[in-house]
Amino acid sequence: MLFNFNETHEEIIKLSKDFANGILKPLSEEYDDREEFPLSLLEEYKKSGFYSILYPEEYGGINAGLTGLCLCIEELSKVDGSLALPPATSALGAIPMILYANEEQRKKYFPLLASGEKLAAFALTEPEAGSDATSITTQAKKEGDYYLINGMKHFCSSGNISDIYIIFAKTAPEKGARGISCFAIDKNAEGFKIGKKEKKLGIKSNPTTEIFLENVRVSKNDMIGPEGFGLFVLQETFDYSRPGVAAQAIGIAEGALEITVKYLKQRKQFGQSIISFQAVSHKIAELATKLEAAKSFLYLIVSRMDESYTQAFENAIKNQKPLREELKKISKERWTKYSAMIKLYASDIAFDITQECVNLCGGMGYMRSFGVEKFMRDAKVTQIYEGSNNIQKNEIALQISKEY
Repeated sequence: MLFNFNETHEEIIKLSKDFANGILKPLSEEYDDREEFPLSLLEEYKKSGFYSILYPEEYGGINAGLTGLCLCIEELSKVDGSLALPPATSALGAIPMILYANEEQRKKYFPLLASGEKLAAFALTEPEAGSDATSITTQAKKEGDYYLINGMKHFCSSGNISDIYIIFAKTAPEKGARGISCFAIDKNAEGFKIGKKEKKLGIKSNPTTEIFLENVRVSKNDMIGPEGFGLFVLQETFDYSRPGVAAQAIGIAEGALEITVKYLKQRKQFGQSIISFQAVSHKIAELATKLEAAKSFLYLIVSRMDESYTQAFENAIKNQKPLREELKKISKERWTKYSAMIKLYASDIAFDITQECVNLCGGMGYMRSFGVEKFMRDAKVTQIYEGSNNIQKNEIALQISKEY
């Protein structure tokens, strides 16, 4: 890559690479087969320090920004895009709080999340509400200083290994999009239950579960952002989280391409290595070029985002204001278009690259023991979650229409 990362970022790359090869790689095949998450890995992650990347030092973080988070996710995903998910899914769950939490909420949650003592998860999707978030039926009725929440969510990543769940519910159904609010709920709350674990095509070792809420009593102090502001919280969360999906996709594609190139150099047919055939070498050149373009685009975007993110966080702490308020003072620009573009592009080229890697490796590529087909299975979900790629196209087209 052509980027010059700072010392902190270079250290994150090194630590993440070592963790991926030393800790994740020995577990990868077994737990993909078992479709289980190795609980011992939670302790390893806690010791890694990866959860601290997004947070300032005041809360036990290292303030390495979105760039640091993406570098970590990319390196971990090169080995296993599924076992790599806990730092990513906890960041996704934390971003609504990072953007909108007040100082009291920051002090309550951030030290726990930065240390890995608690993991966050994000729960929006429902059986009848996917791309259309306004169709959620989960409701929160106010009773004094509390809300009673009833409903269910599904497709919650890291669903049964997390601790703090960001839930979106309707506090005023009659107001439509303006009647949705966001809450942080502890998994030990009475009436909070984890439902079935899904069986999936890919990212099989990361648990994707249902969540049931039956008269879950949540303090008004655990509402994230103002009442009725949930859709804004959701939209801006995706502005900051979608580059993380792109990093996952890029890492998965890199892992597949590395295995493939090594195999094609070793494998001989008709008296020469397969990679020496022009048709094969040209295909490798095309895939590597797409991958480099995606990486350059990703790190350009997050480096620009960090220019305002890190400064705004410092200001938010100093002024005891939500980060979102300080971000608006620095720049009125939103990152919707670019976040959607990189998520769209990186996930599409990742699935393209991993498919081609299976093809290039022939019969071996199809064998589970060889490992390349797992990268293809894991890549597919990056085109789907945090907004399907057709939704990304809608977002991009809408922003371009506004610009012109």
